[in-house]
Amino acid sequence: MSMEVNISLPDSKVLSLSDSVHQFIPDGSSIALGLSLESLIPFAAAHEIIRQEKRNLTLIGPISDILFDQIIGAECAAKIRAAWVGNVITGSAYNFRRGIESGRLHIEDHSNLTIAMALKAGAMGVPFMPVRTASGSDLYQTNPGLQQICCPFTGDRLTAVAAITPDVAIVHVQRADEFGNAHAWGNLGITRDACLASRHVILTAEDIVTPDLIARDPNRVLTPGFRVSAVVHFPWGGHPSPVPGYYNRDHQAFIDYRNSSKSPEQYARWRSDWVDGVCSSKEYRKRIGPERLAKLAIKHHDYAETVDYGY
Repeated sequence: MSMEVNISLPDSKVLSLSDSVHQFIPDGSSIALGLSLESLIPFAAAHEIIRQEKRNLTLIGPISDILFDQIIGAECAAKIRAAWVGNVITGSAYNFRRGIESGRLHIEDHSNLTIAMALKAGAMGVPFMPVRTASGSDLYQTNPGLQQICCPFTGDRLTAVAAITPDVAIVHVQRADEFGNAHAWGNLGITRDACLASRHVILTAEDIVTPDLIARDPNRVLTPGFRVSAVVHFPWGGHPSPVPGYYNRDHQAFIDYRNSSKSPEQYARWRSDWVDGVCSSKEYRKRIGPERLAKLAIKHHDYAETVDYGY
């Protein structure tokens, strides 16, 4: 006798960008973002944070490029836990510099390795990670999460890096299904550990695809779908950073931002042009312009080799 098996799917996690930020990022939140270093930076989500005028945020990440500087300029951030903040193509980040020099912004200095180990400890659910780094550096002066310890097995002097468990990780991906399962490729940096360490994960995606497409390449899944709180469809949501397979880095945008953020007044004008009145992907792409979009779009596709999951 045959039996019918009813398989119920989870609820869809697709939300608008504004609803995702409103629901999962209250004032005072700690947010991990810019986790793939110079690619897949979630600029669209950061701009929504600015539009909603969130306050007293803690920004966590390795190399944020200009993302952190934009959020700082809008007075959304109170604390930075990062390895580097600036504009990779030009150097200094003016809003960040003004925040530090005025004393308005608190900084917890990390190296790329200590921020990675802090999030790995958070992902593993342990209070700290022991590492052979930072000894002799001045990171200890601003980072209370670094402590010297003695290994109980060898007697070696090590650095204990305290776990970081963000309230939210915001990640831009190439594609995701509506249930939070996503594919991302290219340099992922510390994205996977940050997702596992965080209480909530918000995905912004170039494409929303079927669960079957995601399931056909399970090794590329970024983080388990049940760990994801919201999925947002936002094409070009990583611009001006590069998104492998979709578009290249917009070098001119980084230069333009440098020239438009030298003073608070200049930054305010940049924000008015690029953030405040540009709420959707369609509006943002219109602001970039069709010629620039075409120039940035990937022209030479270099596909990965297929694999066999047969049985």
